[in-house]
Amino acid sequence: MSGTPRIPPGTSASNGRLNYAIARVIGLGGGTVGPPNLFTTLGRHRRLFRPWLRFAGRLMPGGALPRADAELVILRVAHLCDAPYERDHHVRIGARAGLSRDQIAALSIADPPTSAFSGRQRALITAVDELVARHGLADAAWDRLVGVGLTERQLIELPMLTGHYTMLAMTLNALRVQPDTFRRR
Repeated sequence: MSGTPRIPPGTSASNGRLNYAIARVIGLGGGTVGPPNLFTTLGRHRRLFRPWLRFAGRLMPGGALPRADAELVILRVAHLCDAPYERDHHVRIGARAGLSRDQIAALSIADPPTSAFSGRQRALITAVDELVARHGLADAAWDRLVGVGLTERQLIELPMLTGHYTMLAMTLNALRVQPDTFRRR
């Protein structure tokens, strides 16, 4: 992300001790040096921060979609919305969830090669592409999702996950949240 942050990451004083502590714990789990800039920036809006975290946590990691599917969706949204902060974090998470390096790289291509993905994964990619571009799904995309076995809960969750990470990409880009530094593993 170029330019200086429009709203700088907050401190314990600006975010409140609890919000700042939450951000620090998330950073420990996510492998960042210090609390992630996303959480210390959004934590400055004290009333919104924790309700947003609860909602986000219900989608990922606590959602109905398997973790690898959720990461595939998030990485595709990061590409479509040109959100490098989102991508940097979820490349690491996606690899831990079971996506291969080739799959992760292919999600950043306009037309990902179908050979890199299963039928279910291709159906998810098509759906995400349509959701971001059209704000809805054509019947053919919906039928493919049903055909690859998405449950009713997963069918409800998919557009919500896509929309949430689209919203997050807009927020990251609008606020110019700066990249985090990751600890070596």
